[in-house]
Amino acid sequence: MNIFVRKSRFSLAIVALIAGTLAGSAGIANANEISFSLSGDQEVPPVQTTATGSGTITVEDDKSIQGKITTSNIKGTGAHIHEAQVGKNGPDIITLQKTSDDEWTVPSGAKLTDAQYDAFKAGGLYVNVHSNEHKNGEIRGQLKR
Repeated sequence: MNIFVRKSRFSLAIVALIAGTLAGSAGIANANEISFSLSGDQEVPPVQTTATGSGTITVEDDKSIQGKITTSNIKGTGAHIHEAQVGKNGPDIITLQKTSDDEWTVPSGAKLTDAQYDAFKAGGLYVNVHSNEHKNGEIRGQLKR
């Protein structure tokens, strides 16, 4: 076998490896993972608070949803995913489960409806955490891609 043929096969192997890696990455990219921050100024109306939070929510193409949020400086009494655009309040669609004093998770098996999935893709879902001091929500984070 001459050196040209060996180099060509090696080059094809590298191209195939890169293509396979990119195809695998594309599969991961199909999941819609959103990282976000929660703060009082995102609430409607805005809330003066030292409480903060952060989270990651993943929505799969089959509309299944999973994720968690972590909070600080708040004694949360409830947490939900709501449907509404930035600057608006909307109904809660998923109640998050409290897993520790400062952590909430999406319940196993949670799924969005078709309309909720469309709202998610348009940035129309948010997460907020309620407290005794702010029963309608003390901190909020919009799920924007």
